[in-house]
Amino acid sequence: MLSVIDRYLLRALVTNYVIALGVMLSLYVTLDMFVNMDEFTEQGYPMLTVIGNIISYYWPNLFLYFSQLSGVITLFACMAAIARMRRLNELTAVLASGVSLYRIAGPIVGFGIGTTALLVLDTEWIIPSVAHLLAREHDEADGEGTYEVLFLPDRDRALLSAVAFHPTRRDLQHMLVLRRDESGAVVETIEADRAVWEAPAGVQATGRWHLERGRRLLLVEQQGDTLGPGTDIQDELIEYYESDLGPEHIQLRQAEGWLRYLSLSQLKAQEQAGISDRTPIAQAKHTRIAAPIISMVLVLLGLPFFLNRSPTSLLGDTGKCMIACGLCYVTNFVAQSVRTETDSAFAAFVPVFIFATLAVVLIDRIRT
Repeated sequence: MLSVIDRYLLRALVTNYVIALGVMLSLYVTLDMFVNMDEFTEQGYPMLTVIGNIISYYWPNLFLYFSQLSGVITLFACMAAIARMRRLNELTAVLASGVSLYRIAGPIVGFGIGTTALLVLDTEWIIPSVAHLLAREHDEADGEGTYEVLFLPDRDRALLSAVAFHPTRRDLQHMLVLRRDESGAVVETIEADRAVWEAPAGVQATGRWHLERGRRLLLVEQQGDTLGPGTDIQDELIEYYESDLGPEHIQLRQAEGWLRYLSLSQLKAQEQAGISDRTPIAQAKHTRIAAPIISMVLVLLGLPFFLNRSPTSLLGDTGKCMIACGLCYVTNFVAQSVRTETDSAFAAFVPVFIFATLAVVLIDRIRT
């Protein structure tokens, strides 16, 4: 059962968290919109249309911004709650009653675990569901842009291309599919003037393309001793092409770092399918696993600077906390940006090894 101190701390933590969440996300959106406002207005749309495009672009990106700032938001909420207790001498009163500083840290660590669970929910369920929207550029928020599709890997070692892909109409213009054998040689081609996506209700990952003037050319090796080229071509008209590449997947693949929008299960499926390079997939998996750990490390790293029974300067402790946690955040950012030739997890977990060790040492030095 929660004690009075627990309820008091949790109320302060939730209040600070909501404030920090609103302020940091609003600041992120405002700065990004200030830099890229011309991208929304360059088409000459009416003001209401521009506002609609801005909302359409930023509402899914809020979940991406949250995943990037979650650890910082939690750190601010926790440290602000303890700093307020110190400033009002409430921490002194708690210590005078015989309560250990570790007992004060309990609700804070529990709150950090709860917000880390929100981060996992965001990255594993919410972001993958809106990943195709995150792949858009600022000037593509209206959904009216078209893309050229160049040899995207599909099921059965096929490569899908199209002169133009329209996300809103969910169609491909002048589609071409090259299906290969195990050696990589083309054994079948499918062409169509236009292809429209059809999928069962609620299913986005699998379905089929309805082809207009669809045509399949099957290359068949001749048997026996024959004169001329050793391959026959069988030509037939087809109406459908079964595919794992729906409009959402094609739109997602337009983004350079599209793997970071996928969940761990989706990354594992990509790895098993063998249609993408395994190294960036493995690095994306390591980064995803390390992210919630770093979020907790930030909280544990900041605690020792404020949980101090000695009468030190609050401003000085805040500065030390910002330096230590800032180094951790920057190191983690650099580690995520490193691209290696192997799928080693070392780069992704370097910040964990360094700053988790530092946090344990600092927590052990707390005078309770």
